[in-house]
Amino acid sequence: MRYMLTYDLMETVRNTNQWMGASALAMASYPGVAMFPSPLMNMMAAWGEVTERTFARMVAKPDWGIRTFTCEDGKDHLVNIETVVERPFGDLIHFAVSGRAEKPRKVLLVAPMSGHYATLLRSTVKSLLVDCEVYITDWHNARDIPVSEGKFDIEDYTLYLMDFIREMGPDTHVIAVCQPVPLALAATAYLAELDPKAQPATLTLIGGPVDPDAAATDVTDFGRRVTMGQLEEMMIQRVGFKYPGVGRKVYPGLLQLASFISMNGERHANAFSEQIQKVARSEAGDHDKHNRFYDEYLAVMDMTAEFYLSTVHRIFKEREIAQNKFIVDGHQVDISKITDVAVKTVEGALDDISAPGQCIAALDLLTGLPDSKKASHVEEGAGHYGIFAGKSWRHNIRPLVLDFIDANQRGSKKKTKKPANKNAAA
Repeated sequence: MRYMLTYDLMETVRNTNQWMGASALAMASYPGVAMFPSPLMNMMAAWGEVTERTFARMVAKPDWGIRTFTCEDGKDHLVNIETVVERPFGDLIHFAVSGRAEKPRKVLLVAPMSGHYATLLRSTVKSLLVDCEVYITDWHNARDIPVSEGKFDIEDYTLYLMDFIREMGPDTHVIAVCQPVPLALAATAYLAELDPKAQPATLTLIGGPVDPDAAATDVTDFGRRVTMGQLEEMMIQRVGFKYPGVGRKVYPGLLQLASFISMNGERHANAFSEQIQKVARSEAGDHDKHNRFYDEYLAVMDMTAEFYLSTVHRIFKEREIAQNKFIVDGHQVDISKITDVAVKTVEGALDDISAPGQCIAALDLLTGLPDSKKASHVEEGAGHYGIFAGKSWRHNIRPLVLDFIDANQRGSKKKTKKPANKNAAA
């Protein structure tokens, strides 16, 4: 499947479905049709509207949609999205609130590179913007990056994180979500060894696979069951002629989306069936619950082949992070070198992506860090999404993370005394 033809075939199928939806909507909405009212035509128009929007979203990068913010003065202030560091495969961006004094908490959100854009953390950004200066890693779609820019694997990802943390300074509080958790841990350890003064003040790891074998899930089972040769043959394609990254080997977003949907196929089918009926009854809105969710969920991005394959091979199969054997740029990273960065892990009791035990494994690797600088929290009743963007994040986890940040601010007189493996705020 490592050919442009297969990539372009998927894009052709997507494009055809979008065209069919648009055509059905246009035909069923023709003014002359109104002379002979028919429920069938209403259903046809509704199907067309939902289908066109669905397939159009698959190749569009969502907007952040964070335009204003109400500050303590009661006024709405504009939010400017500023690029702080611009790199070929991803940027460091800052959500700058105009007219607001700079907040003492400076947070770097490390977004996953796992099929969706960084906008998946939009609600997380909004919740932190109240009390923090928020920065985030904004990864680029691999299909839009020319082959001339070279490779991008998990080592490059780690080096990018190190550069971003250096740029922000030692008073930075890093919050890594899901897939980048082990790489954020490695980046911090590498900084601790090479450039100790650039280390962040705190590191919060949320629902990531530091040790995938600590608790089995469908994701870890898949990683064990499939060989690297099978993955490369089944999942990797070359970008077609339509995009700037023509010829680059990628794990296509459309293929990833097919995998996401297949995991809960019946639920997604019911959701779209109900939405079509709502549109036909004129009960749906442009920004209703269905559209808000699927506008983000369906917007997928290609990953470079080397990033996807190295993640599966080195993080899941070889467990290089879990065994403290991860190598970056020819150097073996030693996680025990972290001695001055407070680290907190957050897990969801019902997380079926990174099950409880996979993330807290990071604390056992931090042999050089005193227990007073370690903390953990397991959120009861929370799944994977809930621990960083859902109700559990807003009501319980976010306040705990902010308390942890405050307790470990550089120069702060407050000290954390609670040991690891407790549902503690610090």
